[in-house]
Amino acid sequence: MARKRIKSTVKLKTKQTFLVSVTVIISILITSYIAALIILRGPSTTLSNLITSTMMETRRGKALAHLFFSSNEIETILQKNTLVKTDKVTDYTEDEFVIPEDEKDNIEIIDINGSTYKGKLMIIRDPSRIQLGVNLLMETESQKGFLVEEFVASENAIAGINAGGFDDPGGKGDGSIPYGIVIKDGELISGKLTDYNSIIGFNDKNRLVVGNMTAEQALSYNIVDAVTFGPILIVNYEPVAITGTGGGLNPRTIIGQREDGSVLLLAIDGRQTTSLGATYSDCIEIMMEYGAMNAANLDGGSSTVMVYDGQIINNVVSMNGDRRVPTAWIVK
Repeated sequence: MARKRIKSTVKLKTKQTFLVSVTVIISILITSYIAALIILRGPSTTLSNLITSTMMETRRGKALAHLFFSSNEIETILQKNTLVKTDKVTDYTEDEFVIPEDEKDNIEIIDINGSTYKGKLMIIRDPSRIQLGVNLLMETESQKGFLVEEFVASENAIAGINAGGFDDPGGKGDGSIPYGIVIKDGELISGKLTDYNSIIGFNDKNRLVVGNMTAEQALSYNIVDAVTFGPILIVNYEPVAITGTGGGLNPRTIIGQREDGSVLLLAIDGRQTTSLGATYSDCIEIMMEYGAMNAANLDGGSSTVMVYDGQIINNVVSMNGDRRVPTAWIVK
């Protein structure tokens, strides 16, 4: 009888504990939902739009956003808080940059800080040092992409950042299949001549060329190294038009070039308590502040990484470290 009574008491306590736990979890979920609802449907349209734009730039965030807004509402929010697509392309010129001999080895690394973000800006004085690291075995069987530090090490380079996008189903892509167009050493190695995409690359004069064009047009610009991503941020000194918040807060990777030829590589940390991230508008302001005449957004989010002297110098968002990618801009 005593044993039965003990077993009965234990079962009762276990059941009570389970019910209490379930009740607490449900209460937390309901409270969280109500809090999110107040923020997203509350009086501050700007805050709501910023948070929604941020969520829509992440795989998991998209699902959450659809809990509070219809697809049409989300599309309206995104249209009102983004960059306006430009048809402009970097002006073609035969002029070459003249870099003083005593400045060719100069690399400057600057800590970047804003109200919602922290990051690193690398300024490479000699643009001829920039090359595209490419997984030449891309799209072949079992050939994964490489980490940016592996691209850097394989070329005996000093620095690098991630470059173009890649096929990423369910956020589990292995960096083996690049998105859009890839040009390496003047040859189209991924994509078709007729493919029309945002092109970000360097021509034979070491000039950064950005704009929307076909691969065939890119080759006619004498572009020797290029990837596809976007959006384009600055063309011929003119920043693209911004609507609303200019995007959400997320990790960003940006490339730009100044009038003197110096290349600007920017890695913004995000999705962290110390750095929520930057909008496209923030990135344009940073590029303009440091004199960019052309600039574009590269793959960001959990792919954002900057390597210098064998070390990752920014704070990558993923707990598993940086991701494998098909391409990287490296500094020789």
